[in-house]
Amino acid sequence: MIRGVKGSLLAAVSLAFAGCAASGTSAQSAGDKPAASAEKPVKFNKDPYPSTYHAYAGRPTAVRGVTIFDGEGGRIDNGVALFADGKVVSIGGPDTAIPAGYDVVDGTGKYLTPGVIDIHSHLGVYPSPSVDAHSDGNEATSPTTPEVWAEHSVWPQDPGFSRALANGGGTSLQILPGSANLIGGRSVVLKNVPARTVQGMKFPGAPYGMKMACGENPKRVYGSKGRMPSTRMGNFAVDRATWAKAAAYKKKLDEGKPVDRDLAMETLAGVLSGEILVQNHCYRADEMAQVIDMSHEFGYKVSAFHHAVEAYKIADVLAKEGLHDRPFGRREPDSTPEPGSREGACRGAAHGDADQRRAGVDLAVVQSRQGSGDRRQDRQSEAGQDGRRRAVERQPVQRLYAARKGLDRRRADV
Repeated sequence: MIRGVKGSLLAAVSLAFAGCAASGTSAQSAGDKPAASAEKPVKFNKDPYPSTYHAYAGRPTAVRGVTIFDGEGGRIDNGVALFADGKVVSIGGPDTAIPAGYDVVDGTGKYLTPGVIDIHSHLGVYPSPSVDAHSDGNEATSPTTPEVWAEHSVWPQDPGFSRALANGGGTSLQILPGSANLIGGRSVVLKNVPARTVQGMKFPGAPYGMKMACGENPKRVYGSKGRMPSTRMGNFAVDRATWAKAAAYKKKLDEGKPVDRDLAMETLAGVLSGEILVQNHCYRADEMAQVIDMSHEFGYKVSAFHHAVEAYKIADVLAKEGLHDRPFGRREPDSTPEPGSREGACRGAAHGDADQRRAGVDLAVVQSRQGSGDRRQDRQSEAGQDGRRRAVERQPVQRLYAARKGLDRRRADV
């Protein structure tokens, strides 16, 4: 019996690296000064860099005799998969008819899965090999830089893209700025295809995300420069002042009043309107709860917490908010860990999986490894329904530990 494959899911959000933060010299953000005076209301183009992506031409192809994992928990032995026009047409059992004109590939002894979405990637903005000339993931010159767009840093020829496709099966990626800043800028969703420009990779119709970070990275980066924020209370003070300014800007737009065009405020107004999705780097449970309160104060929604190693402590709060949780594990702790930060990711994430799933939190747990030219990040199946992405990637020791803590062994062993 043939089963049609559901459309690809875009990732809600996911995971940043410990070493995302970078140093830089102090400078004013574009959000600090208006660009130009306006005498009458102006409507700005919300998509000035549109996607030019198109699927590459291909021949209709059938793979038969293959073991198929459909991404929704199903398995088909000796299955048949049909592909045409760059898409999966259908999958089914051995009795599935193969239309005339299809090239047939023998998949005996092989496995077929949906492509995976890397929901938190820095490919293109931190290309491989890692050199300063291509290190473009953090605009670490102001703690709030919502005006910057990750796509303007993406190098389409980053060798990491082809490695992610060949070695990891990654077919789509959300490229995020790093976590040096409280507000790091816009993310972009890409198809993992060869292209000369980033626009040739942009996933048509994908919403923009906006990277935020709380906790140790922003206060460390800017505290070390002798400027605010240098504490967690400084983090929130800067965030709240920025959101207050954005709310006033949006109010003028909504009332049709003239405004000075401000690229930073445009992005934040898009967040407040629900058009741009917040992807929030955060580790500690108390900070996540406070960020949720801040979102209520200013009227925006956090789409996902990334890393979120203490999310299990507030699973009920996250579920009530309809939030996604993207914790991760590391094989080795940081050399100077902070309590509740990355060094606890492995044990914290594994400990909390079962509790969070019982509470109804949409969860993906991954193993993240960081190194020169080798950044394995949050990945999950493109197949699935109603946004519930359940892929889990673990090292063997983590699988055993997770199963021992109550996580279903099949999920722990993906």
